[in-house]
Amino acid sequence: MAEFVHLWVYLSSAPLFGLTATIVTYVIAQAVYARLDHAPWANPVLWSVLALGAILVATGTPYPSYFAGAQFVHVLLGPAVVALGWPLWQRRHELRTRGVALVIAATIGGLAAAGSAVALGWMLKLPADMLASLAPKSTTTPVAMGIAERIGGIPALSAVFAVLTGMIGALSGKYLFDLLGITDLSVRGFALGTASHGIGAARAIQVHPDAGAYAGIALGLQVLIASVLLPLLARLVRLL
Repeated sequence: MAEFVHLWVYLSSAPLFGLTATIVTYVIAQAVYARLDHAPWANPVLWSVLALGAILVATGTPYPSYFAGAQFVHVLLGPAVVALGWPLWQRRHELRTRGVALVIAATIGGLAAAGSAVALGWMLKLPADMLASLAPKSTTTPVAMGIAERIGGIPALSAVFAVLTGMIGALSGKYLFDLLGITDLSVRGFALGTASHGIGAARAIQVHPDAGAYAGIALGLQVLIASVLLPLLARLVRLL
């Protein structure tokens, strides 16, 4: 028994633990997700996060020790985002004809997402730094953290809001679209990418290539629009 304990202590502190735990957990979650016919509530990202969190708490593994191995997966986020460009390239002629409409829709959608979150926080009398952290919640997490830092928010808190926003969109999007009678896959995908950034786009890709393509362009537009407009709007609010 003592030898097993020593072995576990070694593995839990080695980079191999974080990498192996992440891959195995996600593969199992993805298999369950496929077995359940891709039900939104069985989202593999959600259950992987919950399972890994439970494992770290149960084993007493410090997060830095876990991330020492998981960072090898984290590095792949960049190429994964770039890969979203391929379905866009395949539909470049269609997107070119809708370019102006897509930019307008993304701008209105992004302002609505940020404005509604800030308005709700203001009604709940949240402090100014939390309101600033809420504003970029519908951009992808690294960008949300950068914007929050520029407008007086808390980057770590903004990251939490962004992840929660993505998960809520991925879990509830299908049911909301069905309730509203929205069947066009491009519209569904664009809405998910606008409101729920990368996590929503990942869900859209799993549903249909058309939905994934429009989610990808919405994600990219939100990054550009929010990075420019939110700091300007925050400065205007301070002046007023």
